[in-house]
Amino acid sequence: MLRLCLALALFFSAVAPAAAADKLTLLLDWFVNPEHAPLVVAQEKGYFAEQNLDVTLVPPSDPSAPPRLLAAGQGDIAITYQPNLYLQVAEGLPVVRFGTLVDTPLNTVMALENGPIRTLADLKGKTVGYSIGGFEDILLKRMLETVGLSLSDVRLVDVNFALTPALLAGRVDAVVGAYRNFEATELALQGKPARAFYPEEHGVPPFDEVIFIARKDELQDDRLRRFLAAVEKADLFIANHPDEAFALFTKSHPDLANELNRRAYADTWPRLSKSPAGLDVARYERFGQFMKDEGLIKQAPPVADYAVALH
Repeated sequence: MLRLCLALALFFSAVAPAAAADKLTLLLDWFVNPEHAPLVVAQEKGYFAEQNLDVTLVPPSDPSAPPRLLAAGQGDIAITYQPNLYLQVAEGLPVVRFGTLVDTPLNTVMALENGPIRTLADLKGKTVGYSIGGFEDILLKRMLETVGLSLSDVRLVDVNFALTPALLAGRVDAVVGAYRNFEATELALQGKPARAFYPEEHGVPPFDEVIFIARKDELQDDRLRRFLAAVEKADLFIANHPDEAFALFTKSHPDLANELNRRAYADTWPRLSKSPAGLDVARYERFGQFMKDEGLIKQAPPVADYAVALH
């Protein structure tokens, strides 16, 4: 009888369906690109599955929408940028940074290498294109101040995200907001190498470019911790096996298997956070003060109000 009971128990445990993985909706900041490689690798290597997570990546139709959609409960996690986080919190969005994807700035002021702009000081009297007013012009302002210039010394032109075409067509002498891991590659592939000036080398405090946010009332959700554990494992796999990771990335997204994305990936993966759950409080305090000093926010709230490290 005992043998029969044991046999039945083994039979039913073998045929019983496995518990369904916990679903998690991640709202991306843009279409899938090399910055999202850890998320794709975590899916392809089964790291999310190891954490009993079923993660859905959702590209936005409007890149500015994910934080608002998250706040409205239409996702579990959203990707945004550290500078934008202060503005989102100031607007009253109940969101908190709980992880980092890219922990160095990507933004630059960029000009053509064979053009007249050799130093930031050469921008005096020149035309600078931008895509997003507010932060980008303040970024440029602080950088110009390091060479004794002000915004009044340049002519700003809204190029509506067409940064590379504006440079190539000669509509502008430089652009602010071009990414060192994308537009620089795009220009090089067209035979027009770029010269980039980096904010963190010209008066702007360093910041985390790409971060994960969640709703304040969801920070105790254990799915967030498991999500970061899977992302960290993917980050380390990419650091140790960048070529194999890129093969996995393009296997999942074959439309990205081209030279532009190969080079962009090579410029991106060294900048991926190796400790996505970590939080540098002093760095966030410094950048909050920068945002306040430049008039982008009225007050710099305590870091604990908008950024946490989950333990």
